[in-house]
Amino acid sequence: MSNPISNYLGVHAAALPLREQRMQLIASNLSNADTPNFKAKDLDFQAALEQAAAKAAPLQSTSEQHMTLLNASPRIFERDGVQPSLDGNTVDADTERAAYGRAALEYRASLSFIESKVRTMLTAITGQ
Repeated sequence: MSNPISNYLGVHAAALPLREQRMQLIASNLSNADTPNFKAKDLDFQAALEQAAAKAAPLQSTSEQHMTLLNASPRIFERDGVQPSLDGNTVDADTERAAYGRAALEYRASLSFIESKVRTMLTAITGQ
């Protein structure tokens, strides 16, 4: 049985923690921009969101092995470098800052949506 609050908040309830995790990865990339042999990492957000949505949906299986994919963690991959570097570092500060700005904007959009839904629920409860 799925959670009624999660149903009410929609996909944003699952998206918010994933967006936060992606922002942490990008921030880690920026902080390691000068670390030799550091490989820039990112989160496959679409696949992770689909995985989170699948966890929330009630499923029926005929074998225990069918559920192994749902227990996997979000796919984190190494992002290719924009320019080759002598020290093996693949972090491009400009690309990372742009990705962080976009991720922050998407996080704020999800947060605003959730805030709006909670405000509507409180209005319905209090009648004001």
